[in-house]
Amino acid sequence: MGNYDRLKQLMKRAECGDTITIGFLGGSITQGSLASSDENTYAYRVFKWWEQQFPLARFQYVNAGIGGTSSQYGVARANRDLLIYRPDFVVIDFSVNDNCDREDFFAETFEGVLRKVYDSDSNPAVLVLNNVHYDTGINMQQKHNEIADHYGILHVSIKDTLFREIRNGKYKKDMLTPDNLHPNDLGHELVADEICKELQRIKDAEEVASEEDELKEPVTENKYENSRILNITNCIPQMKGFKVDTDEKHGHLDLYKNGWIGSRKGDSICFNIEASNIAVQYRRSISKPAPVARLVLDDDITVPIILDANFNEDWGDCLYLETILHHGELEKHKVSIEIIEEGKKDKDFYLVSLIVS
Repeated sequence: MGNYDRLKQLMKRAECGDTITIGFLGGSITQGSLASSDENTYAYRVFKWWEQQFPLARFQYVNAGIGGTSSQYGVARANRDLLIYRPDFVVIDFSVNDNCDREDFFAETFEGVLRKVYDSDSNPAVLVLNNVHYDTGINMQQKHNEIADHYGILHVSIKDTLFREIRNGKYKKDMLTPDNLHPNDLGHELVADEICKELQRIKDAEEVASEEDELKEPVTENKYENSRILNITNCIPQMKGFKVDTDEKHGHLDLYKNGWIGSRKGDSICFNIEASNIAVQYRRSISKPAPVARLVLDDDITVPIILDANFNEDWGDCLYLETILHHGELEKHKVSIEIIEEGKKDKDFYLVSLIVS
């Protein structure tokens, strides 16, 4: 079965009263930013559509949205935060957090997450959601949807629906979003409506001939599908001054746990990793001054990478991901990090993880 057939078969199972898991993977809009309650988010409203349409079924809800994160992190955390729950239907949205200025890079990381979810053990039906910057109309939907089409995966575009209706005068922009990006309650409702329209269309449609369900060859170089997270649970670096964070992590939104902490100038931490793609994930803070660290890859001090933990926004601390090696040689690499500027008292440099493939 292809993706369309997976969805039709899932609806048949729901009609028969099966237990069905509905999952969501994305950034802050998926997490529910600026909705007044979890029940008013687009994700939960889509979940309720399933409950209302198939009253005999038992439904489970998994929302794996994390604000400020892209598909580069999504592909690394998909197993931990979503796929362990064996979802039957998944909505994926990284259309505004994947950066259009690095289109080819994020096309590759997005294909990785799409393939990882679609090819997972529970054989979920998948839908790609394209949210949008409501002031500019910018998103990654062209690249994302090209990849989705390659695999026969459904997509719903808010750029082609709500954004267009704003431009045509049906809605005023500030009716739907206070910051040109995150929907308010009405905006979440209208986003959910667009997804539910597509689901209803498929529910009402007649059966079509079954498609082949073999996973097609990738469109991109696809070096990120098998990305993994290295943290204190599976990695022992060399440390001088840094210490292990021993506090217990509670859920996928407890972001700054299972990492390493440094605070004083000269504190250092060193990893030896076999990989061809490496990114460093650390906390950037609105509480300033925060520490600044220097990263050196493979002892090449001529091209240091500065890891500045100061965050020049006002919406909260940022789980920042810095790519330090992309399509490199698959071999042992040395990653050395040293604090070069201290922050204010009690302000630490928090290294969350390394993400490698």
